[in-house]
Amino acid sequence: MPVWLIVVLVVLVVLVVFIFGTYNSLVSLRNRVKDQWSQIDVQLKRRFDLIPNLVNTVKGYAKHESETLDAVIKARNTYTTAVTPNEKMDANNNLTNAISKLFALAESYPDLKANTNFLELQSELQDTENKIAMARQFYNDTVLTYNNKVEMIPSNIVAKLFKFTKETFFEAKEAERENVKVEF
Repeated sequence: MPVWLIVVLVVLVVLVVFIFGTYNSLVSLRNRVKDQWSQIDVQLKRRFDLIPNLVNTVKGYAKHESETLDAVIKARNTYTTAVTPNEKMDANNNLTNAISKLFALAESYPDLKANTNFLELQSELQDTENKIAMARQFYNDTVLTYNNKVEMIPSNIVAKLFKFTKETFFEAKEAERENVKVEF
């Protein structure tokens, strides 16, 4: 067998191993992105399930504050109809804003603030919010790793060849970056 044929075969084997390895790495990272999104979804579902109890508890004390309660319910319902991760992110941001207003409202009702059921729900919701924040962080870290692999040479060649596309980061909306104004 001529030397040039051996060299060509070795180069082809190395190229095939590189392509397979890069492809498998991209698939693995893409699946990790989906898994991390699912982790956010689990925590959002937990928060979603806590909201009706919280709203019902507040209703008993703040009967004439229906606008705030309706905003929470509407934001919760919007989340149920969201399909894509981007729609869910937007719905989640709206729900976060509505819950913040609900907690601000509770400040003006001393009896509500002392209610053990409300305090437990508030504590569970705050715990869930912390878990959501951590899940978002893990998701964004995973998206960063995946997007780097999709964009960096030489793996970007394989990514383009097999149509791997960048994923979207979970970002706070501009309104969430502003200082919260609580007025009574």
